[in-house]
Amino acid sequence: MSYDQTLWKEIKEVVNPKILAKNNRFKKWEYGYNSDYDFIVISKTGKIGQIIEIQNLRIALPATDEPFKRSKEKAEQHWERQEYPKELNKIKSRFDWEEYPAEFKEKWYDYIDEEFKKREQGYWFYNNGAPTYITGTHYMYLQWSKIDVGAPDYREANRLFFIFWEACKADNRCYGMCYLKNRRSGFSFMSSAELVNQATISSDSRFGILSKSGSDAKKMFTDKVVPISVNYPFFFKPIQDGMDRPKTELAYRVPASKLTRRKLESNEQLRELDGLDTTIDWKNTGDNSYDGEKLKLLAHDESGKWERPDNILNNWRVTKTTLRLGSRIVGKCMMGSTSNALDKGGDNFKKLYNNSDVNKRNRNGQTSSGLYSLFIPMEWNYEGFIDTHGLPVFIRGKNTVKGVDGYEITTGVIEHWENEVDGLKSDQDSLNEYYRQFPRTEQHAFRDEAKQSLFNLTKIYQQIDYNEEANNKAAITVGSFSWENGIKDSKVLFTPNKDGRFKISWVPPLNIQNRIINKNGGKYPGNDHMGAFGCDSYDISGTVDGKGSNGALHGLTKFSMEDAPPNHFFLEYISRPQTAEIFFEDVLMACIFYGMPILAENNKPRLLYYFKRRGYRGFSINRPDKIWNKLSTTEREIGGIPNSSEDIKQSHAAAIESYIEEYVGSSELGHGDMYHQKTLEDWAAFNINNRTKHDASISSGLAIMACNKNRYTPVAVRQKKSINLGIKKYDNTGYNSKIK
Repeated sequence: MSYDQTLWKEIKEVVNPKILAKNNRFKKWEYGYNSDYDFIVISKTGKIGQIIEIQNLRIALPATDEPFKRSKEKAEQHWERQEYPKELNKIKSRFDWEEYPAEFKEKWYDYIDEEFKKREQGYWFYNNGAPTYITGTHYMYLQWSKIDVGAPDYREANRLFFIFWEACKADNRCYGMCYLKNRRSGFSFMSSAELVNQATISSDSRFGILSKSGSDAKKMFTDKVVPISVNYPFFFKPIQDGMDRPKTELAYRVPASKLTRRKLESNEQLRELDGLDTTIDWKNTGDNSYDGEKLKLLAHDESGKWERPDNILNNWRVTKTTLRLGSRIVGKCMMGSTSNALDKGGDNFKKLYNNSDVNKRNRNGQTSSGLYSLFIPMEWNYEGFIDTHGLPVFIRGKNTVKGVDGYEITTGVIEHWENEVDGLKSDQDSLNEYYRQFPRTEQHAFRDEAKQSLFNLTKIYQQIDYNEEANNKAAITVGSFSWENGIKDSKVLFTPNKDGRFKISWVPPLNIQNRIINKNGGKYPGNDHMGAFGCDSYDISGTVDGKGSNGALHGLTKFSMEDAPPNHFFLEYISRPQTAEIFFEDVLMACIFYGMPILAENNKPRLLYYFKRRGYRGFSINRPDKIWNKLSTTEREIGGIPNSSEDIKQSHAAAIESYIEEYVGSSELGHGDMYHQKTLEDWAAFNINNRTKHDASISSGLAIMACNKNRYTPVAVRQKKSINLGIKKYDNTGYNSKIK
């Protein structure tokens, strides 16, 4: 058994080695986004080294700088919190420091200056033989922050988290991070530590805290932020206004400026320094929290657990304005959470997370939300499975492994997680809750409750899990259709392409590709006995908000004697190209390539008129629930089926429900072969009363109906009528017959 991590990777040969060496020699690499190489420099030394990618964000780390080595033995090299000198531990404030003689101050100047340097530039140390870099923020968390268990553990997951966060801070296009996490990953303490770290070096600034409730925000302030601030060493700690342990606001007056040699020699008076005028506070949960204020940093905890009427999306729209002046971003948001069930706040957090994808930017280089999304799978940060080097034990090896707590780790975290999942499979809601708390994928993190779905969620999630375990990506080919030599209405070709809009799990043999029948001056599908397509189209290329719903196309096979997997969804297309015509052409080429007909909604008729104009009316299926004589003029002209009828809605939902019960999830025969995850997820969230946002469900349901159209064919009602033949009937009871 092996495990291949996908959380981060090293990117090589990004910069020409000669240019890299030259810029490093002259310290020319500037902190921030570098548009020439499309990476973010987090080095503050002017020199860069390793370039890594975390969730599609490319980050240039500082060049290696004399890492600390606690032991010559590789196994003994790990993070170690340094003891605070006892002589300095007695000093509680900057004013206490003033009372000490110059000789004493001189003795500790280098130590204090070095701590400021680590805070600013970060820290290098050997970890299990490897030079390892942590950011200044991470160093302050590990070395100087007090949490509920005392000193924080070093974890590789947190190292990557803080590197990603530093990139968010450095990038002037970014408003911060949206972190999708597992339970007890330490986010609340890490964000609290960053609040104190930034507040103690910032002047005239406001720092805020929000959580799923006002009481949670207050608790984070009093139990995390304040203790971290109180336990800072005197040279980092400004003088506070008010109480030592305030309940609502932490106000810093005298700044924690560097204790320079010049100041020591001149005996500069600290009381003459200008105040920081910086505060940290918390607000009650609400859409308009912090409205009208200007923030340097907002710690947004438990963002995925805001329940109605509170709405995290509405709040972020308001809060976002507090972090900018005009177009210039002047503050950052550190947002993190596990997710509730979708109807308990999880749906809005999911939207915010999806809108923070760094691969989807507007022309200003920003994501839709302005944030950058980060997901760290649970196996990286699960308590009890972190070794002494802070590295996760994914798979238990032959050698003994000791955890950071000193106890032996007897199994790998993957096996442990799988055992927990197996034990919960009989209780779907408990299983989904476990997935949300300890997700290995983004899909796990946003699992919904089974009772909220119209369809059998147990079977849907069984299929999703099976696909993930079996690495269904191998069964899916992403690609594009095109006309041979660019000549329309000739032969259609399929080409694998990672940027393609089609996801395909089966390609027909060459002898039945592009099978078209020409009759009566029109073109008809030659493989209509093998399967059919369903389509949810759109008519307008652009929309007012620039969004609009996607066009969706699904292909499904029937049972046939041909060389094709039966009852198999072989194609998924969910996209919105720049123009509707591109979408229409995509759909047409798919139908021709497979030689299969299509059932589409005719209330958005441009696609069907497009087919007719091109001579492919024969590919459009007429609505199966009516005979030809009962079709409207438009329906006879272009085919298709309306979606407005309640009967059609119910039939459509019933078709999906029936397919899921028969072909999705686990059964005595094994697992289904439905590999298209987006469609499965759309089925899980389907709402029959709000179908507009479920493009994949509409399209796939129509494909099922098209393949089973005989089920919907109306049956002629036979009426019995009595016919009088003029024959008299007699009653033969008794001795004499009588006419009735």
